Amino acid sequence: MSICGEEDHRAFSTDGQHHKSRAQHIPRVPYKDSWTQSPAALAASCLGLHLFMMDVLHRSGVLMIQHLQKDYPAYYDFLNFMSNVGDPRNIFSIYFPLWFQLDQTVGTKMIWVAVIGDWFNLIFKWILFGHRPYWWIQETHIYPNHSSPCLEQFPTTCETGPGSPSGHAMGSSCVWYVMVTAALSCTISRMDKSSIALHRLTWFFLWSVFWLIQISVCISRVFIATHFPHQVILGVIGGMLVAEAFEHTPGIHMASLTVYLKINIFLFLFALGFYLLLRLLGIDLLWSVPIAKKWCANPDWIHIDSTPFAGLVRNLGVLFGLGFAINSEMFLLSCRGENGCKLSFRLLCALTSLTTMQLYHFIKIPTQGEHLFYLLSFCKSASIPLTVVALIPYGIHMLMTPSEKKTKKS
Repeated sequence: MSICGEEDHRAFSTDGQHHKSRAQHIPRVPYKDSWTQSPAALAASCLGLHLFMMDVLHRSGVLMIQHLQKDYPAYYDFLNFMSNVGDPRNIFSIYFPLWFQLDQTVGTKMIWVAVIGDWFNLIFKWILFGHRPYWWIQETHIYPNHSSPCLEQFPTTCETGPGSPSGHAMGSSCVWYVMVTAALSCTISRMDKSSIALHRLTWFFLWSVFWLIQISVCISRVFIATHFPHQVILGVIGGMLVAEAFEHTPGIHMASLTVYLKINIFLFLFALGFYLLLRLLGIDLLWSVPIAKKWCANPDWIHIDSTPFAGLVRNLGVLFGLGFAINSEMFLLSCRGENGCKLSFRLLCALTSLTTMQLYHFIKIPTQGEHLFYLLSFCKSASIPLTVVALIPYGIHMLMTPSEKKTKKS
């Protein structure tokens, strides 16, 4: 479904008008040497240059989106699948349950990277005020005679938060970076020193898979008109930087419950304080929500779980649940006990965890009340690592223990 700009539908939302009116009200300052310009004139010149460069990026990005939608419509199913691959929610329902049972250190690091990376993504989105293509073409004045281009919209297009950097690209790159580096470390430790060629081949293969997935995720987000190309590039770079930072943070998997609680409180208070501070300065960080609702082709495609605070609450819930689970007696008895070293126990835990996480998709949270939604979303998110790390391994441990005792008696 597409929305094309028409003259009688050009009413601006308050925030959108304020953003563009800055370019129209920039005073025309005669050229002077940068050392002799007044601070106000220099700031106006820099702002004008910034807005001009962003218009160039946005306009070229729209051309690329049009090219993808016009020439490659047959690839929609594949690109939609790759967009789902990059969905940060899949980190908790697919990647984490699998990796934690295979390697607890990698699984724990994956959660930390995903949560901290998504938190940085939220803060940068609030700072950068990035537009999304599907609403930018309707809000901008750069197209003559109101002849804005047509962009096709899809059920996953209408995300309500700011667009830069891309959360899907950032989440995908940081988690796959962790998985690739972990796989390389595992293979290198098992290789003979003489097999240099095999090591190079493994390195090339794994990083090729990494970049193939990241490029596919980026193209998918651009194709559905929810991101500009520069936004997905920033997301990939940001995700890799966060993941690389955690490569140099040893002992994160041994953090106590107190550390988890302190980090949780800090992330929440910083984000809330930053939001309230800018509100006091007259800046509404939820400016994108009414614009998204205004220009989305189908109101049913607007979901509350794509709002900025929904992602924050989800991540805080996951981190809290992980801290509670990894320091629980159930985890220590099962995963740190005798069964924790057995491959059959780990594989059974991984299979059960993956199956259970898919059932979580059937648990629908009511969206009528925003505060109730956030509370239930926190609880649901906290239950994910609690189930994967403590409940399932402990249940399987209890089932295996009686059978082992019987075997020993016989």
